[in-house]
Amino acid sequence: MPAERVEELLRALAPQVLGALVRRYGHFDTAEDATQEALLAAATRWPVDGLPDDPRAWLITVASRRLTDLLRAEQARRRREDGVAREAPADRWVAPPADTVPDDADDSLVLLFLCCHPSLPPAGQIALTLRAVAGLSTAEVARAFLVPEATMTRRITRAKQRIRDSGLPFAPPAGPERAARLDAVLHVLYLIFNEGYASTTGERLHRPDLCAEAIRLARMLHRLTDDAEVTGLLALMLLTDARTPARTGPDGVLVPMAEQDRRRWRADRIAEGTRLVGAALPRGTVGPYQLQAAIAALHDEAPDVESTDWPQIMALYEMLLALHDNPVVRLNHAVAVAMARGPRAGLALIDALAADRRVAEDHRRYAARAHLLELAGEPDAAREAYLAAARRSMNLTQQRYLHGRAARLGPLTAG
Repeated sequence: MPAERVEELLRALAPQVLGALVRRYGHFDTAEDATQEALLAAATRWPVDGLPDDPRAWLITVASRRLTDLLRAEQARRRREDGVAREAPADRWVAPPADTVPDDADDSLVLLFLCCHPSLPPAGQIALTLRAVAGLSTAEVARAFLVPEATMTRRITRAKQRIRDSGLPFAPPAGPERAARLDAVLHVLYLIFNEGYASTTGERLHRPDLCAEAIRLARMLHRLTDDAEVTGLLALMLLTDARTPARTGPDGVLVPMAEQDRRRWRADRIAEGTRLVGAALPRGTVGPYQLQAAIAALHDEAPDVESTDWPQIMALYEMLLALHDNPVVRLNHAVAVAMARGPRAGLALIDALAADRRVAEDHRRYAARAHLLELAGEPDAAREAYLAAARRSMNLTQQRYLHGRAARLGPLTAG
């Protein structure tokens, strides 16, 4: 089996294996270490030996044995230090035999809520979930938070220690406890999907495994609760993912939405997402995910970019800013203003964001500015902005696209 397909399979199985271990043994941090070692063993052996008959059971068995070793070592250390065995009875540390069929329940959603426990600060909840449930590397999580990798390592370590010390049961929360964790869970799923839809680094623009996992978890959450924001987030994911087939050309080059062949968009996902957001919006207070889903639906329903209802999209972004004012929303609002009122109006808003250090040097601000300068008839300034965006992007597909846009504008005009 090719190594790339093994990697995709392991990413999908990782939260299920970790969830099974935590449910069976507890010890979140040690269970994660054991899971990572089992994943490493699989990544080494499966491309050579082929897939086992039941990959999930194989991983749980290997991880359980490793967890047993780790727990026994920890138990021995404490016995030496304290002179008293303070762990659970020894029979709890016995791993199941290799031929035992493990519980086939998917614990991903329970694991997600565990990581989002209110005893953790919000940043720790999100970081731990991205690491444990989504399988992002610490470096990828750090980039999502715009912090150094060492800072994120410490944050994740502290979160795992608090989970370990809390003695939390591995069980799905209910009632007020579930409601208290829901915002963090939704934010985490949103970040997982975004990393899959537009990868921050590497050669691939799109990571379908992460998008699929985020949508799968959002569907599970939607079945669990009738919360309108859960519905809105699932709709947003479906409406956004619907465009994936048209986002790159045959040569792998990025195709912006304005130039995409909309016949390649996934009609089934657009229909489902539109139905979901239509059901969520009339049900009371409108939240940010419902608003973003409504914006995505307006894009998806338009037959071409000229037919898009830009004034309505601009108004929805203004409603979103009233609820959730951040520089990325302001950047998207600026583009909508440009499309509704002309590029100069949008450029003024984008240039004002240069004072916000959170987005001032973000490649997305430079790329949006380049696009609006091109629309405004300033090819030299647009070319410079495209090249500046390419220098700041860490994704190779995006870099190639931005360099291509700059080259298409030709050499700089002599002043």
